[in-house]
Amino acid sequence: MTVYSPLENALGIPATAQAAVLACVLLFATSWAVRRQLAAAGGGLVPDEGVTLRNVVELVIDGLSKLARENMGEDWRRWFPLVGTIFVFILFSNLLGLVPGVGGATSSVNTTAAWALIAVGVSEYVGIRKHGARYVQHFIGPSFDIKGYHVPLMAPLFIPLELVGHVARVATLAIRLLANMFADHTIVVVMASLVPLLVPSLFMGLGAVVAVLQAFVFSLLTMVYIGLALEDAH
Repeated sequence: MTVYSPLENALGIPATAQAAVLACVLLFATSWAVRRQLAAAGGGLVPDEGVTLRNVVELVIDGLSKLARENMGEDWRRWFPLVGTIFVFILFSNLLGLVPGVGGATSSVNTTAAWALIAVGVSEYVGIRKHGARYVQHFIGPSFDIKGYHVPLMAPLFIPLELVGHVARVATLAIRLLANMFADHTIVVVMASLVPLLVPSLFMGLGAVVAVLQAFVFSLLTMVYIGLALEDAH
């Protein structure tokens, strides 16, 4: 029994969809709270004292933006909003999965596969947008100079390997996130049912670390894939 059960039983709305909506609501509420602080007098100039929501958000954005610059180059600003959205949504969903009776959307393959398709699909779009027809060079391997012509002799070998590798990106992103969060949430639930006092809190702390780490890994790999697509083929 979870908080999603009433609507799931009455209206047939899947728990995963409700969990995704809840994560979005929390995301928007956090954004509104931070924006309200920034809109206050001197809010955009003077940092808050101590650990506040605004300071945490700014720290996360600053760290992600540095990684974006390193992995996506000069075009990082164009694609950073996508990477940031992926990070915060997955993070909120992962953390919701640690709350007893709630659960997060990232415990479902539908969610992880959808985000994986978006991440890889956007990276391919970025490559086509940046290079046009020349993007095919990422798939055909090295070319050899034969009498003044660049001939991709290794193309029959590289094309199937590259195609499989790009498709595998979707599977690895989706399965890595799903497996880690499913295992993490399952351990927390089991320990809470067996030892309902001190031990579950330790596992929830560890689970929070895993939640942050998995959101970071997913967004970092998205940056890497976009960065690779932006590079010229060698």
